[in-house]
Amino acid sequence: MKAVFLSDAHLIRERGKNYLDVLDFLDRSKWELSHLFIVGDFFDFWFCDSGNFYPEFGKMIDKLLELKKAGTAVALFEGNHDFFMTDFFERYGIQVFPDDAVVDLEGKKCFISHGDRIDTSNKGYLLLRRILRSSTFYKIQKITPSNVLWRIAAVSSRTSKNYFAKPPEGLIKKMRSFALKKFEKNIDAVILGHTHEALMEEYSINGSSRIFVLLGDWINRYSYLSYKNGQFQLMRYNG
Repeated sequence: MKAVFLSDAHLIRERGKNYLDVLDFLDRSKWELSHLFIVGDFFDFWFCDSGNFYPEFGKMIDKLLELKKAGTAVALFEGNHDFFMTDFFERYGIQVFPDDAVVDLEGKKCFISHGDRIDTSNKGYLLLRRILRSSTFYKIQKITPSNVLWRIAAVSSRTSKNYFAKPPEGLIKKMRSFALKKFEKNIDAVILGHTHEALMEEYSINGSSRIFVLLGDWINRYSYLSYKNGQFQLMRYNG
């Protein structure tokens, strides 16, 4: 079994370096991957109605479907940029997780989440998140012309990029504390995105190894987590 976890590519332009590098990485990996876990903010935004997605995403969507056809189990975890993805992707057999999930990897229980809900003190963001993912907003975006939605998304994207130039103060510490609590509940690995920082820490809990991972991004770090032969390894794509 070989699995790869990656997050925070924030894809938007098919000629962008990160877009081309993700395509190349997935193309090289397609015959050896059993599982691909995309842990949020893979796309910089996502609005789709009746298959009408942002045109620049076409090549990447084709690559994900190619991987699926080649036998890779592809899972998409929604982030704070890309959500409402179930309608489109699950028709092609790609599993979508709106929030978090516990996934079994050869007996290892892995908690996987984009991670944007972990800081429960950020009440303003959590309220905005609930509004944007509400059934009301879902209906509004379904009836709004695509070109209007994509303009709004571009403005939102620029604002968010400025906010995440570096992780908010204390966020990584909060995520680490969250992971340690999960380990007490017999979770073997906690795998998160969102911070754009790449980090892997190993702990020994009651004589068993536990892994805490922040996946980094495909904007500055080009990092991903590999799982093979029972071992996790945080790696970097070098082209």
